[in-house]
Amino acid sequence: MISLAVPTLFSLNSQISIAAATHARASSPQCACVPARQLAEADQQQQQQQATTTARFRWDAVGSDPSENQKEAIRGLSPKLPNRCRALITRVVCLSPLQDEEDKEEILGALLAFWVKSMKPKRADWLLVMRELAAMESPLLVEVLEHALLEDSFEANVRDYTKLIHIYGKQKRLQKAEDAFHAMKARGLPCDQVMLTVLMDMYSKAGDLTRAKEIFEEIGLLGLPMDKRVYGSMVMAYIRADMLDKAEDLISEMGDQQIIAGREVYKALLRAYSYKGDSEGAQRVFDAIQFAGIVPDTKLCALLVNAYCLADQINEATIVTRNMRNAGMTPCDKCIALILGAYEKVNKLDGALAFLTELEENGVVVGQEPSQLLAGWFRRLGVVQEVEQVLKDLAVDRKDNIEVDKKSNFYRSRKSNKVVGRRSQTVGRKSKSKRSFASSLQHK
Repeated sequence: MISLAVPTLFSLNSQISIAAATHARASSPQCACVPARQLAEADQQQQQQQATTTARFRWDAVGSDPSENQKEAIRGLSPKLPNRCRALITRVVCLSPLQDEEDKEEILGALLAFWVKSMKPKRADWLLVMRELAAMESPLLVEVLEHALLEDSFEANVRDYTKLIHIYGKQKRLQKAEDAFHAMKARGLPCDQVMLTVLMDMYSKAGDLTRAKEIFEEIGLLGLPMDKRVYGSMVMAYIRADMLDKAEDLISEMGDQQIIAGREVYKALLRAYSYKGDSEGAQRVFDAIQFAGIVPDTKLCALLVNAYCLADQINEATIVTRNMRNAGMTPCDKCIALILGAYEKVNKLDGALAFLTELEENGVVVGQEPSQLLAGWFRRLGVVQEVEQVLKDLAVDRKDNIEVDKKSNFYRSRKSNKVVGRRSQTVGRKSKSKRSFASSLQHK
C-alpha cells in the first residue's frame, strides 16, 4: 500500500509546485506581460502570412461580368489573335473604369504577373497585346507597357522606351518621361538620335526652350546625325517660343546643308507670321516654300491671304487669289471670306462687289461662309430689300434662260447642222447677256 501511495503523493506535489510556479509567473508583471503581447503579435503576423500564402489570384474572377461596351470591344479583336493573348486582353478590357486607380493598378499588376507565370509569353505576344490595346485606344496601354519593360520575356530595347516617353510627352507627364529615360540609361541601353529627338520635341511642346536647346546641342556633341527630324523639332521649338527669326535662320542653315524642312514646319512658320499680320514675313516664307519644291495648296494660300488682310493690304490679297486661279487652283471659301471681311473693315462695298464679280466671271462659285458674311454686311447696311429684289430678278432671268436652252436643244435635234450652228450662235449671244449677282447688285 505504501509503495502504491508514494507515486501518487509525488505527482500531487509536482502538480501543486507546477501550478504555483505558473501562478507566480502570471502574477509577475515584468516577466509575463511583455512576452504575452509579443506572442500575440507573433501569432497575428503568422496568421496574416498564412492568409497571404494561401490566398491565390483568381484569373476567372476578372471580367466575369462584362458590360455591353466591353463585349463589343472584345468582339472587335482580331480573329488571328492567339488564345493566350486574347485571354489577357479580354480581362484587361473588362477592368471596370469606375474602379479606384490604385485598385485597378494592383489588379492589373497581379493579372499581368499571373499571365507571365502561366503562359510564358514571348516578345511577339507582348507586342500583339499592346497593338490591340492601342487599336482600341485603351487607357491601360501605358500601364501594360510599363509592366512589360520590367519583364525579361519582353526583351526591352531603346524603341520601347522611346514609345513610352513619346506617350508621356503627349500626356504632358514630364516627370514620368524623365524617370523612364533614367531607367533606360540605368539598364545600360544606348541613347540614340531618335530618343533625343523625342525628348526635344516633348520639351518644345511643354514650352521649355532651354532644355530643348540643350538636347539639340547634345545631339551634335555626341556625333549623332543631324537630320530633317532633328532640325524640324528645333525649328518648331523656336516657333512655339515666338522666336520666328531664329526659326528662319535655322531653316536657312538646313538649306546650306542640303536638308529641306518638312511641309508641316513651313506651314507652322507661315501660320505664325499670318496670325501676327506680318505680311512681309509670310510672303518670305511662302516664297521659301516654293523654292523648296513644295507646291502650295489652298490652305497655305489662305494663310498668306490672311496675313495681307490683317495688314490692310487688300490689293495684295486679291492678287494672291488671281495667282491661285492662274495656277489652276480655285480660291477657297476661307480666302474669299477673309477678303470680304477686310473690305467690310474699311467699308468698301464697291470693292467687295467688284471682287465678287471678278470671281463669278471666272467661274468661281461663292460658298456658304462668304455668303453669310456678305448677308450680314447687307443687313447692317439696311439694303436687304434691294438685295432680295436683285435675287428675284436673277431668278427670273435664269428661268428664262433655262427655257431658251430647252427650246434650243429641241430644235437642235430636228434641224440640220447649219441651222443648229445658227441657233447655237443665238444662244451664245443670250448667254453673254446674263448678269451675275455681284454685277447686278453693283449696277443696282
